[in-house]
Amino acid sequence: MRQPLLMAPGGTVPMRELVRYATLAPSSHNTQCWKFRVEGAAVELRPDLSRRCPAVDPDDHHLFVSLGCATENLVQAALANGLHGEIGFGSSPADVVRIELTQTRAIASPWFKAIPKRQSTRAEFDGKPLSVAELNLLEQAGAGRGVSIRLITDKPSMEQVLEFVVAGNSNQMNDAAFMNELKQWIRFSDAEAMRAGDGLATRTTGNPSVPRWLASPLSGWFFSADSENAKYAKHIRSSAGIAVFVSDADDKAHWIEAGRCYERFALQATALGIRTAFVNQPVEVASIRPRFASLLGVAGKRPDLVVRFGRGPAMPGSLRRDVDAVLT
Repeated sequence: MRQPLLMAPGGTVPMRELVRYATLAPSSHNTQCWKFRVEGAAVELRPDLSRRCPAVDPDDHHLFVSLGCATENLVQAALANGLHGEIGFGSSPADVVRIELTQTRAIASPWFKAIPKRQSTRAEFDGKPLSVAELNLLEQAGAGRGVSIRLITDKPSMEQVLEFVVAGNSNQMNDAAFMNELKQWIRFSDAEAMRAGDGLATRTTGNPSVPRWLASPLSGWFFSADSENAKYAKHIRSSAGIAVFVSDADDKAHWIEAGRCYERFALQATALGIRTAFVNQPVEVASIRPRFASLLGVAGKRPDLVVRFGRGPAMPGSLRRDVDAVLT
């Protein structure tokens, strides 16, 4: 049943519209692992633990990063509609993000306008460097409270990151639990993607639409560690650079903040015509992550996200479930 048309303060915009913008955020395997609750002039974001990915994300790090991404989208959409979002935590600080909305001057920023266009572009980029001014804008957008961003643009250092991506990818693709989980979230055909409204549609990676009954048994033949590693090598070597987000502390509040920082970075990139894509393998494999932190010079800290960026073609976008499916 459709949710009631709740209005934001001032009666200018339905809360459902703010939530819709929030749901355009990225999430691991496009699980859309969030729930929203409207309570007066506030919106609460909660994790949807039924959409956890325990193989790739055993401690729910990426899940809470995704909540941060959705939080940032909602705040930007609110501001565009004349609402200031004050972010705090609800009665359960570890699990609930609460955004209190009050009226302010409407500002439709370039970040807000980029929300519907942002995507994780799984394709080769053009290999051309970005300008210093562009890099500065990306760096400024991606910094936050207790979260720093490192931009890696020299080719030797990018090759070092690639080595960790390949090591992490090989580890994951030789892990039966990881592969089974990944296949659960792949939408092999257009019809399957439309029915689910979530997951990783094969169209987003440039692959054809194929029925699951045919594609799933054969996926091991063409979806191997060697072929994927070769693809990642092309992707990284065609990129203008790699951004790594690092938090000062390894807790849920910082994971959420890292998500907000990434989303601002990605929206700023989109506004500049720059594509982004995650290459998170070095931070997802627990045995590799400390060595990757040492490479970055942040031993003892946990790198949160690894993102390549550059200019390249648009790809088909990932689908989203209806707002009613995430409102409680």
